[in-house]
Amino acid sequence: MKVTVVGAGAVGASCAEYIAIKNFASEVVLVDIKEGFAEGKAMDLMQTASLNSFDTKITGVTGDYSKTKDSDICVITSGIPRKPGMTREELIGINAGIVKSVSTSLIEHSPNTIIIVVSNPMDTMTYLVHKTTGLPKNRIIGMGGALDSARFKYRLAEALGAPISDVDGMVIGGHSDKGMVPLTRLATRNSVPVTEFISEERLDEVLEATKVGGATLTGLLGTSAWYAPGAAVSGLVQAIACDQKKIFPCSVLLEGEYDLNDLCIGVPVVLGRNGIEKIVEISLNDAEKAHMQSSAEGVRATNALLEF
Repeated sequence: MKVTVVGAGAVGASCAEYIAIKNFASEVVLVDIKEGFAEGKAMDLMQTASLNSFDTKITGVTGDYSKTKDSDICVITSGIPRKPGMTREELIGINAGIVKSVSTSLIEHSPNTIIIVVSNPMDTMTYLVHKTTGLPKNRIIGMGGALDSARFKYRLAEALGAPISDVDGMVIGGHSDKGMVPLTRLATRNSVPVTEFISEERLDEVLEATKVGGATLTGLLGTSAWYAPGAAVSGLVQAIACDQKKIFPCSVLLEGEYDLNDLCIGVPVVLGRNGIEKIVEISLNDAEKAHMQSSAEGVRATNALLEF
């Protein structure tokens, strides 16, 4: 199993580290445009192999996509990160050109690969990869919902005073501060609705904290987060590589599901060896449907800024 990660910055390096530590891939290739940067990150990570007990080979290359040949899964993290005060949508001008070029180069050398998109604005960049590559919809996946759901569960556990292993919850919709739709109604602690433990007011606070989770970290760190995004990517990659049939909310191309068409947005999917093996349509109440439609409008507005 060969995995390529494009972009050797903090997010890309974290992706490579978590994938390697899980020890299911034979090789991870890091690609970057900065001379020697990916090579250095790969060498540093390989020097942890004996300490972290993994046998995955990590190699780094500067702009040489021939080294990514026959990758089973490719992850695109490249692009400029958010700075404090920036929205994900403000990144579109620069990142669209980068993602378009990168996805074309990846497909040239790995025509059968599955692509996972991390670059922001993530839903729009996922849509751009569809338009650029023409790959089947099951082979293009946006990571955002997996990360947003992890942040939701963190906030839920914090509010409940519970271990996070007790908590389950999901975020659908767009990967943006205004577009996220945390499904508080369906959140549980050991299969018991969380409303049995905390008030609706506290749950609303959890919802709002989840929606600004990325912006909160950007304000604290001065740039985008990297540990949780890297872990989210590694979870998706492992589910595909190991054919786990696990459900994650991911940004996928919808063609009628959830009454939406021709856009990529976060919904629950089953991930396995073929990438997206099934889009799971869950029953939403009227308020959730309205939030989902509003989120879709926001994604469409950002998509309209693309130039193909």
